[in-house]
Amino acid sequence: MTAAADIHPKTVRGVTRIARNAKAAAARLATTLTAEKDAALQAIAEGLRESSARIVKANESDLAKGAENGMSESLLDRLRLDEARIAAIADSVEQVIDIPDPVGTTVLGRTLPNGIRLTQSRVPMGVIGAIYEARPNVTVDIAILALKAGNASILRGGSAAENTNAELVSVLRRAVESVRLPADTISTIDQYGRDGASVLMNSRDYVDLLIPRGGAELINAVVQDSIVPVIETGIGNVHMFIDSSATVKTAVDLVINSKTQRPSVCNSLETLLVHEKAAKRILPKLLERLEAAGVVVHADADVAALAPQSMRIRRVSRRDWAKEYLDLELAVKLVSGIDEAIDHIRAYTSGHTEVIVTKDIDNAETFVTAIDAAAVGVNVSTRFTDGGEFGFGAEVGISTQKLHARGPMGVEQLTTTKWIMQGNGQIRD
Repeated sequence: MTAAADIHPKTVRGVTRIARNAKAAAARLATTLTAEKDAALQAIAEGLRESSARIVKANESDLAKGAENGMSESLLDRLRLDEARIAAIADSVEQVIDIPDPVGTTVLGRTLPNGIRLTQSRVPMGVIGAIYEARPNVTVDIAILALKAGNASILRGGSAAENTNAELVSVLRRAVESVRLPADTISTIDQYGRDGASVLMNSRDYVDLLIPRGGAELINAVVQDSIVPVIETGIGNVHMFIDSSATVKTAVDLVINSKTQRPSVCNSLETLLVHEKAAKRILPKLLERLEAAGVVVHADADVAALAPQSMRIRRVSRRDWAKEYLDLELAVKLVSGIDEAIDHIRAYTSGHTEVIVTKDIDNAETFVTAIDAAAVGVNVSTRFTDGGEFGFGAEVGISTQKLHARGPMGVEQLTTTKWIMQGNGQIRD
């Protein structure tokens, strides 16, 4: 990120003005009724459907530019919006309407010995900033979840999705304004580029929380450079361990779904660990299916010996164990048992999602207890670590840190709390 001294004063003034206006909008939202917020969300859903053709056209421009610049197919898939995806996004907005409003709910309540009634109540964060890459669906997800929780949002979506995000933010602002909420409930600083993101990271007077979503380089830069509090949404070096008791069908189905259903997202499988006692029984069929799906496998000679003759196995390196491919690539390793699997995951996990495939209840419990990650699964696809799948309607990211929020972040995770003391004149001795 750019040093503050090197940023043009016009950029500093522009981003600061947007942040100041967002803070004013957040003050209005803090007292907004649930019905008003839901009306804004309904207007957003309808606006997305009505503007679908314009959004697709803007997205086509970004896709063409991305292809010209050599963007990988997996990243182009993240960037792509078609009418079906826009319809699905609009549907997710309406799902957020159905989610209970967390603002004002009581977390804890009790009466102290001196008669003071003490209540811990949920309140909005205030202004939430988001910095992300080539993911136009995130523009909507963050804006609507922030709104439902009574927050204003400031978005920096990156140059790769510049045209798409500009169209989306325009739709969102018009929709919010149509129900008499401030247009500055949702803002973008894309026009100020990377320098604008640097200013946002230093806007502690106006921004209450910053959420980065993207690759390791982006996330690390925001975590290291921001003076605004950050929730780290880490990379997804996701593991699956196939235990010796796993059935062939369950193991193969879960691996194929976890790796190939949508390989460009953070909850897709990146490293597969297979109990050596299950290798001859499960790997030939699994490797055959992976080859048919176009998956490039990184492994050693022991795994290669079980692969179809037509399948080329790339020699695995130490770097592969720590890599988030975000593509049709998979690292595979044989392990002597659950202890080695756990040790390997502990050494390389990004703290996102880890899954065991087993029929052994004791091994399942050991795995769940020993693995430290935002989400741990037993006999499920890794693709279920998702705000929508968890019933949140959408998500602003999957937090891999341990403070405040962990795992998929929905509406409730975009609130904080305050303590309310009600008395009748009590004084402290």
